[in-house]
Amino acid sequence: MARIAVDEGDLAEEFGTFDIKIEDEDIVDKLKELCMVYRLDASDMVDEWMAFSISNNGAALTMDKLEQFERERANKTKTPKVKREKPAAVMHDISNINPEAEDDLLDVYSTPASKGKNKRMLTTPENVSVVNKKLTSVSRSPVVPFSPGSFSPVNATPSQQYRSRSGAGDTMVTFGDQGAKWKGQGSEHVAIQQYDRDNALTERYKHMFYKVNDKSNVLNDMIEDMASQLQQSHQIGNLQHLAWPCQEPITVSGRVCCDMSTGRLNAHSVLLEGSTETSAGKTVHLDLNEVTEYSLFPGQIVACDGLNSTGSKLVVSKFYQGVHLQFPEVDETSENLSVPAQVLVAAGPFTPSDSLAYEPLDDLLKYLKRDKPDVCMLMGPFVDSKHESIEKCTVEVPYDDMFKKIVQNLIKATEELQTQLVFVPSQRDVHHDYVYPQPPFSVDGVNSPRVHFVSDPCTLTINGVVVGLTSTDILFHLGGEETSRAKTDRIGRLIEHVLTQQSYYPLYPPSEEVNIDYEHYEQFCRLQTTPDVLILPSDLRYFVKDVLGCVCVNPGRITKAQTGGTFARFAIQCPPSPTQDGAARKPRCTAAEVVRV
Repeated sequence: MARIAVDEGDLAEEFGTFDIKIEDEDIVDKLKELCMVYRLDASDMVDEWMAFSISNNGAALTMDKLEQFERERANKTKTPKVKREKPAAVMHDISNINPEAEDDLLDVYSTPASKGKNKRMLTTPENVSVVNKKLTSVSRSPVVPFSPGSFSPVNATPSQQYRSRSGAGDTMVTFGDQGAKWKGQGSEHVAIQQYDRDNALTERYKHMFYKVNDKSNVLNDMIEDMASQLQQSHQIGNLQHLAWPCQEPITVSGRVCCDMSTGRLNAHSVLLEGSTETSAGKTVHLDLNEVTEYSLFPGQIVACDGLNSTGSKLVVSKFYQGVHLQFPEVDETSENLSVPAQVLVAAGPFTPSDSLAYEPLDDLLKYLKRDKPDVCMLMGPFVDSKHESIEKCTVEVPYDDMFKKIVQNLIKATEELQTQLVFVPSQRDVHHDYVYPQPPFSVDGVNSPRVHFVSDPCTLTINGVVVGLTSTDILFHLGGEETSRAKTDRIGRLIEHVLTQQSYYPLYPPSEEVNIDYEHYEQFCRLQTTPDVLILPSDLRYFVKDVLGCVCVNPGRITKAQTGGTFARFAIQCPPSPTQDGAARKPRCTAAEVVRV
């Protein structure tokens, strides 16, 4: 196999997607060397580096870390698997039970980094703060008080690297009216509602109970529904069986798949799976050599023209990709219609990876008190399952209590401001249900009309303007699976996939980080309309873009590893009168900014 030649421009472009600048020539040479040795292109190199960086607490791109990356990469390829004999089953009773058996069992459910670090001490500990695991709460954390007036536990140490950050308050991205004022109008002028109250997820549900047949029916219904819309939008005639041999060009539809269950999609591994109605669920390989431009990912539902002379391979000549929904009609009966509103949105984690002091959240409060926005949207994780202290089980406070403290302090701090608070959960919230769609938080004793607990994903209306949001990083997941031959903007292309596939999470199979319940997916994860504003927090570089008339915002993360990140704010206003036929639709988002915390 020939080695892949990668130039400096390709590496700079791919790393730039994650806001990583390569200025050291030695690092560039090392990256080129790794690409040649392991036969990686620039995109694959970035994917592997980001996986390594995230697993090492956001490691920076340095020569030392690259050498560590190289050693770990070499070990993965050289270390042979050793077949171990299965030990014989042993019946335990009170006389022969192993005192360390409990710790070994806990190790099975812990992360590799934490194994071996929590063994029970057989001597009296010198540190009186060490607590027996049997005396801890269900969340494996003993109950100790919080520091008063703070978001953090008593023993939290502030992050020195976060405190020494630079550029706080700088505006990174602007959109729309450059002279916009960011002072709020007051909560009495703001009405927040579910876009479709009858189809809104408002309470917890039992998940992991759906049947495989039910999942299959949901996936098949999605193909048939989108195929029908493609036929109407592109004026396509009857759709043909995609695996039926034919000497004439045909038009077929189906879901894009990869021919390997664990491999990444590329131009030579694309399958198309048809619906049970038109193709009996059959699949066929796609030959893309004659297509000049395309962008595909697993789970995407498309229609295409092509020739299938053998029944096993369809030579594609043209793709019909997705249809975006109509924009919502203005509800003339909505409260506070046409009143402008200032919205601030921030996505977690809200504390650096080396501290639980929640300093970024304290700093965000300063912006709230200064600008007094009408709405503050806070998107999880709040108690991050990937935080170093939580992974090692060294947190001395129940996770539910940590989150409750955050909510109570935010409500108290914004009481005089009258800012409305919207809390969106994340699957990385260690104290909440690990499922998608994810039900809203529930906090005992919180019943303020200013506080809104919503699901992930959800579609809201704010003074008549429709805002869609999800805390799940669909853009990052799509970017890792997409294969394309296109000259368009990559980020804009990924956003367009979300809008034209009419789903907050169109990727199938989903990322290993996302646990989808398909029984509820069809009702709560599909787009009901094209929103005026779409909020998609991501590990990718922050942005504000107008895609197909929808203003899409990635506020970034308010913390990145051990340093500060960004948040976004935008101004919205519904026009006082509906758009006349033939007239250009007025944008509902008049201005937006991304600001460094």
